[in-house]
Amino acid sequence: MRSLLYVPAHSERFVAKAHERGADAIILDLEDSVPKDAKDQARLSLADAVTMVRRGGATVMVRVNSGEQQHADALAACRAGADALYVPKVRSAADLGALASVLEGVEAQAGRAPMSLVALLEDPAAVLSASAIAKAPRLIALSLGGEDLALALGAQPTPDVLHLPKLLVHYAAKAAGLLSLGLLRSVADYSDLAAITAAAREARAHGFDGATCVHPAVVPLLNAAFAPSAEELAWAKRVLERAAAGEGAFELDGKMIDAPIIARARAVMSRT
Repeated sequence: MRSLLYVPAHSERFVAKAHERGADAIILDLEDSVPKDAKDQARLSLADAVTMVRRGGATVMVRVNSGEQQHADALAACRAGADALYVPKVRSAADLGALASVLEGVEAQAGRAPMSLVALLEDPAAVLSASAIAKAPRLIALSLGGEDLALALGAQPTPDVLHLPKLLVHYAAKAAGLLSLGLLRSVADYSDLAAITAAAREARAHGFDGATCVHPAVVPLLNAAFAPSAEELAWAKRVLERAAAGEGAFELDGKMIDAPIIARARAVMSRT
């Protein structure tokens, strides 16, 4: 999941084109991008929208609302056949456990696979509880909502402010064997494509797996940044060829290659 594109679920125009954007995942949004008076319409539209955005082979997620609308959103997404829920404002593993319990009956009735969950952490307490949240059932990934976190902190969502909390959530995800999604900056400013490209490369260097975006122009940048480059693949192939010859440790291009680096080469090849 290199790229996850937010699409307002109530917008027929955006939904109709979403499958052409090349994103690994489409997040049909019922939350921030949908006006209050359109939320019921957006929820009802999921029955058709999930099928439409899946036409390009993308994983389909639905970002539900927090609060009293959450369960209705989740059940509608489940009935529509979405693969996963993108859950905002998660504060504890219990939040996700309760949501999973709500889904079980409908999943059994529909004979469908259990939905996966992605947790979006958006306040300081959630960041400090990231390791506990990462143990929740069905969870496949963690992400940090930079704009909401900055608001809760009374801060500006600058890269400097977001760097540490983003890494704390990232470490919690990796420690739990989950995907880690995000850039070490806010994704709200999608117009500075050069900055986004640099941020995506930085995030990949830290081990992030992918990131969300709100504009289709960013999708190819994320796909390129979070995929191994031709140079990385060539290096990994050479390392694994030498390792397959039975050399436990060896020199390559003036550098020592041993077990951890061989494992890194395997990880590079696994991302193709």
